[in-house]
Amino acid sequence: MSLNLYPLARTFLFNLDPETAHDLTLNQLAQTQNTFLDRAYRQPWIADPVQLAGLTFPNRVGMAAGLDKNARCIDGLGAMGFGFVEVGTVTPLPQPGNDKPRMFRLAGAKALINRLGFNNQGLDAFVANVKKSKFRSQGRLLGLNIGKNASTPIERATDDYLIGLSGVYEHADYVTVNISSPNTKNLRSLQTDEALDQLLSALNERKKALADTHQKRVPVFLKIAPDLDDAQVAVIAQSLVKHQMDGVIATNTTLSRDAVKGMPHCDEAGGLSGSPVLAGSNRVIRLLRQHLGPQFPIVGVGGILSGYDAVSKIEAGADVVQIYTGLIYKGPALVHEVAKALKQISQS
Repeated sequence: MSLNLYPLARTFLFNLDPETAHDLTLNQLAQTQNTFLDRAYRQPWIADPVQLAGLTFPNRVGMAAGLDKNARCIDGLGAMGFGFVEVGTVTPLPQPGNDKPRMFRLAGAKALINRLGFNNQGLDAFVANVKKSKFRSQGRLLGLNIGKNASTPIERATDDYLIGLSGVYEHADYVTVNISSPNTKNLRSLQTDEALDQLLSALNERKKALADTHQKRVPVFLKIAPDLDDAQVAVIAQSLVKHQMDGVIATNTTLSRDAVKGMPHCDEAGGLSGSPVLAGSNRVIRLLRQHLGPQFPIVGVGGILSGYDAVSKIEAGADVVQIYTGLIYKGPALVHEVAKALKQISQS
């Protein structure tokens, strides 16, 4: 049963500083998950299973990484009707992230700008929280998103990703390698050909070793930016196949401000998410599908604020979708709306 209290809650939350509202919401989810109080945000479940990367996704709408960086609210998010939830980005060591303020609403564009900078409590705390959650035992899928510490030189970034992959592997249904956040210095340079080849080669070797050690295969996805040109997308597609990655998540936040010029906070540094990212994300998805063929798994994320937006991702070439900023603007009812819309097109 859903009480759909979000319109009232949003009025209160949008009168707070964005990061204060974010932290308050996560604290409430952590405290009320797995209790009768989760009726305040619980949504009716929609089953719409799809096979992807050797996994059965219970439906085609997921929670994107970035909201629950420390994996504290997996079960609370699961109650909203997600078929899969992705948490993180986690780094090997705890780090505070960038200086505050570092999150800004652009309500007129249904958008956010953030420059959080992978603020998180580190790998040990993250894994401990994952192990407490019940979400996976309910037959749903959990993605764990890994990154590098800001203090790690970019030439040693691979070391951090290997530590992260080894640390989360046995607790994940899939692992996402985040090389596309704009808020860690030089991180996006890992998307260039030589650096990407080195990173993915090392990850593939470690993935094979971990599969032998744990006697199970965990897919590894790569998360990329929407600001890549056509040639860069083509190179990434080739690298994904060459190094046997299991899927790609398109896309992260954008550095472009074309769609929000003149709005308050539009010139703040950081990644822009929400409605303005929809078209750019869909462009990258279309290019990936052209280069990767019909079978390679693509997760579409960026700018979904309605069922119609989610359908546009599938039409562009995505297999499943994720939401984040849309949840902040529309609330948990958006999860049900998206899941229902995607089930309708899967049956048509």
